[in-house]
Amino acid sequence: MAGNTEPLSPRAKLAVTAGKAAAAVSRAAGRGSGSVIGGKVALRLDPDLLGRLAQHLDVILVSATNGKTTTTRLIAEALRAAGPVVSNALGANMPAGITSALAGGSDARYGVIEVDEKYLAGVARDTTPKAIALLNLSRDQLDRAGETRMLAERWREGLAGTKAVVIANADDPLVVWASSSSPTVVWVAAGQEWKDDAWSCPSCGGVLQWPNDDWFCADCGFRRPAPSWALSGDHVLDPHGSAWPIHLQLPGRANKANATTSAAVAATFGVPPQVALERMYAVQAVAGRYDVVSFLGRELRLLLAKNPAGWLETFSLIDPPPTPVILAVNARGADGTDTSWLWDVDYTRLAGHPIFVIGDRKLDLAVRLEVANLQFQVCESVDEAVQYAPPGRIELIGNYTAFQDVRRRVGN
Repeated sequence: MAGNTEPLSPRAKLAVTAGKAAAAVSRAAGRGSGSVIGGKVALRLDPDLLGRLAQHLDVILVSATNGKTTTTRLIAEALRAAGPVVSNALGANMPAGITSALAGGSDARYGVIEVDEKYLAGVARDTTPKAIALLNLSRDQLDRAGETRMLAERWREGLAGTKAVVIANADDPLVVWASSSSPTVVWVAAGQEWKDDAWSCPSCGGVLQWPNDDWFCADCGFRRPAPSWALSGDHVLDPHGSAWPIHLQLPGRANKANATTSAAVAATFGVPPQVALERMYAVQAVAGRYDVVSFLGRELRLLLAKNPAGWLETFSLIDPPPTPVILAVNARGADGTDTSWLWDVDYTRLAGHPIFVIGDRKLDLAVRLEVANLQFQVCESVDEAVQYAPPGRIELIGNYTAFQDVRRRVGN
């Protein structure tokens, strides 16, 4: 348990109350969950509120480019075997959203918190976490987040000397570089299918070598550390060499990797792998991801992919051709306004699928698909795409705001 359990000051209590009121007004006005505006109001009244709300919790932070919302949910389910959990389950992962989430966790023992990559160091400073899970780093929202190497440096500097146990993906060179400044690291072999952001050595700038699943730099000796935990097929291998079966309702290799990291985190707090993995089976969907919905007499599976690495993983889990696929792309503030990343996605993996394109940037995506020599149809709405799609369940893949647009339209 976290040691400091002092009651909240009158100022902090006022900030929490005002934040909850602002969130309630936002919800009543139909503007979402209200977690962000509520947190902003609360932090305006008490800038130190995040740290105060975290003082009685064993805090676990989860950060990555892809998979952090799902992994946060899996860790939360696993740790509920050991005590009450508070978590930002809806994915509001910047300080305001995190503050709102913790404001509802006065009776919790654990705080399982998803953190945007850019804010990890600051949130870690404020919340004094017991554990930090780092999954991957890849290009995403380059107009806002900057290059992945810059994020890795920011993580490395921010986590230097941390007292937290860092649970890190040994297969991502950028994550290994960022984690190596931490005194206590548990390495997990979670896999890394996307390698286009990890060809140069983050230590010296040399060219990384990738024999099989290993990687190393011949110039400076920086290399993949030996993992304690590993994903092996449909099993988690623990540090003792025992293999524990993974049974998930969530699809795909990436979610097995997320479960492996989650089991390693849970073990840090005394929850055995068998118990942790059994509890993860209860997770059917995460903030709408993977939900199967009925719309206009058809079944749609809703999938989120925000960047090249995410699209690559998503292509690996959709049903094979001739399953129809709807692709939805926007470029609003929450997505990042730069769509150049479309050219980094290997859309040829969709060959044989009937493809339908929607979203604010449907014409940008159409040009990309034309260059990939794919057959597709541009549509004005999800309604039109569904009506034109041939029989069978439809896979719908959207980036962030396009995904949310579709969820609202289909009533999910």
